[in-house]
Parts: sequence; C-alpha cells; structure tokens
Amino acid sequence: MAEFSTSVRENGDISIINLKGFLDAHTAPTLESNFTQLINDSKFKIVVNFENLAYISSAGLGVFMAYIESIRDNKGDIKLTNMSDKVFNIFDLLGFPLLYEIYKNEEEAIKKFSGS
Repeated sequence: MAEFSTSVRENGDISIINLKGFLDAHTAPTLESNFTQLINDSKFKIVVNFENLAYISSAGLGVFMAYIESIRDNKGDIKLTNMSDKVFNIFDLLGFPLLYEIYKNEEEAIKKFSGS
C-alpha cells in the first residue's frame, strides 16, 4: 500500500492541511478525518497544501466534494495550493478550478482569506 500522511497546523484562524504521498481509496479516510475534525472544531477556513502529494485518485478528489458544501455553509472555504503539474492536470480535467480557488503557494491562499 502506498504511503500517505497529513499534518494540520494553524495560521491564525486558518487551518492548513499538508498532504504527503498517495491519496487514493485506501488513504482517503485519513483526509476525511482531518476535515471532520476541523468542522467539529468550527474551523472553516482551510488551506490544503499539495506540495508533497505525488498522486491523487478519484476517491481522493471525492473527499473535497464531500466537505465543501458544509464548509461553505458555515462561511468558510477550502483553498488549494502548491499542486504539481501532474496533480493540477487531474483537478483541471474534472473542472475543479471552477469550484475551488487554486493558488501557486500557501501565502497567496492565506492572504485571500484575510481579504488582502
């Protein structure tokens, strides 16, 4: 089984989830638990950093679709950053740039939450 891990850190009122490895049907529950915990903690401003993500499957993409509505219903958002071209192309092919804001780096995404 491919390796996958996440880490969550805070930057003020923004939560940043770092992804590492391979996000697929076997590893998606790890990311689901991150989103569930943040929602339970009323943390709705979320940046997901893809810098160390090597692969994402349709199951991994589904995790983002599963949580975006409840996060936006609570006046939050999920912003995506630091995607490799390979990962971005998968998101782009499926029309995700119409649904999510995707930034080159974490700092840009954080600034968008603060309205700068």
